[in-house]
Amino acid sequence: MSESISHVNKELSKYIERLEMPETLKKSMDYSLQAGGKRIRPLLIFATLAAFRKDIKIGLPVACAVEMIHTYSLIHDDLPSMDDDDLRRGKPTNHKVFGEAIAILAGDGLLTYSFQLLSELNELNISETQKLSIIYELAKAAGPEGMVGGQAADMEGENQTLTLTELEYIHTHKTGKLLTFCVKAGAILSGADTYTLERLETFANHIGLAFQIQDDILDIEGTSAKLGKTQSDNNHNKSTYPSLLTLAGAKKKLQEHIHLAKSILRKLPLETEQLEKITDLIGKRDH
Repeated sequence: MSESISHVNKELSKYIERLEMPETLKKSMDYSLQAGGKRIRPLLIFATLAAFRKDIKIGLPVACAVEMIHTYSLIHDDLPSMDDDDLRRGKPTNHKVFGEAIAILAGDGLLTYSFQLLSELNELNISETQKLSIIYELAKAAGPEGMVGGQAADMEGENQTLTLTELEYIHTHKTGKLLTFCVKAGAILSGADTYTLERLETFANHIGLAFQIQDDILDIEGTSAKLGKTQSDNNHNKSTYPSLLTLAGAKKKLQEHIHLAKSILRKLPLETEQLEKITDLIGKRDH
């Protein structure tokens, strides 16, 4: 995993460095890309490729594209008009360093550049159909039917007591859709059949919810120093899994999703060891 993360970090730097643009914008984009992070999304792509015995390097451009979209969403989430956060991954947020206007443009740049990278996948040994499918799936996962829609619902849910169904909608879309895309992208690159793709999508839905439940738990049990950011959900009066289910109930729900995810993997004729490790990591992470 460490080696894969290192590859992603190096490629991200190369992709940004090759661009011709104002230096301040370049620094702003690179600042947030290189701020660290767990790189769970790229790891899911690589682990899915490994499950099909494919060379994980073929997923590197897609992994970088996903990290660009994830990073753009964090830059925009931190803005004063959104979550108004001063820290991200232990460093000042982008707008605190470069100003709001450049931070917005850096997010815009990362979002659009990600699709340029995907359009260049023709240099790899994949079909035009596979490339188009990956572009479509990422656009849907990141757009109004996915991450952006989830973010809007999350903001509208502030200062309200949501039902569990409403909360799951928010997190399935805000966080889960992009995680699910990563698994699907690895499967598409591997030429997976429809049945396997559907089972992997269900697996990914479970780990997406598990990821967010653990986030909510860490908002209570974690520390800002360890998390690298402020614990903001309580400050914004948002409904969370612990607030709806109690802390013990949230932990139980977390383990249910982890169990269901792993049970799906074990029924597939794939080498799912790395996917199982990432599933465990999602459930046990402390930041």
